[in-house]
Amino acid sequence: MTTQHSLRLERRWAKVGPATIAYEVAGSGPPVVLVHGLSGSSRWWRRNIGALMPHRRVYVVDLIGFGASRARHPFALAEAASDLIQWLDQLGLTRVSLVGHSMGGLIAAELAADAPERVDRLVLVDPAVLPLDTHLTTHAFSLLHELRTISLSFLPVLLTDTLRAGPLTFWRAATGLMLADLRPKLALIRTPTLVIWGERDALVPLAFAQQLAQYLHYEELVVIKGAGHVPMWDRPQEFNRALMAFLCFDDGRTTTDE
Repeated sequence: MTTQHSLRLERRWAKVGPATIAYEVAGSGPPVVLVHGLSGSSRWWRRNIGALMPHRRVYVVDLIGFGASRARHPFALAEAASDLIQWLDQLGLTRVSLVGHSMGGLIAAELAADAPERVDRLVLVDPAVLPLDTHLTTHAFSLLHELRTISLSFLPVLLTDTLRAGPLTFWRAATGLMLADLRPKLALIRTPTLVIWGERDALVPLAFAQQLAQYLHYEELVVIKGAGHVPMWDRPQEFNRALMAFLCFDDGRTTTDE
């Protein structure tokens, strides 16, 4: 079943066990999968899809419990990478480029470590792959600081997606994220990797990038000046340029979706 959206996107659904995973497809070429973070959905990549479409077959997925994806069981961060592998199997995608933002970066990195044969290139965007401060007060202050930097155009997207996920899914995902420690698996990743970070990220600060280099070998760190935790929305031109150069060896046709 499919429906047509702007940017010539097709909305599709796939069954993974008892879950129904929603995703969107656009473009042609080798496949690239975009994975959103906590409180997110496929909509967070709207300003980046157009840059990839002439070069790549783009798959933008809603994680279980987020966006339009639903299941009888609640979201479980520990199972998210396995769920994505089953989803790739359903679609017949044996090897993809994988782009993950924040919590989606953790999931993408875990998938690359567990199933390296499935990922040809890995992009981690402000990834939450290192242990975060588990003190809720610290996170509350960080969230308030981040909200001050969010663009007005993004705020309705964030609020709508958070409400759609619901408090239980948000709480389970946030708790799992605070307790997660992917450091033992990061050293297993041999996939060519690009790390992109928003200079002004208050939730997963840029200082984490220097710590990440102790555990993960990556080809390059790109810092997007002036961007917060969602650099692909805050500074799409700079973000798309870095993404295209790594994934597609940019031929000058990079575009930005507004």
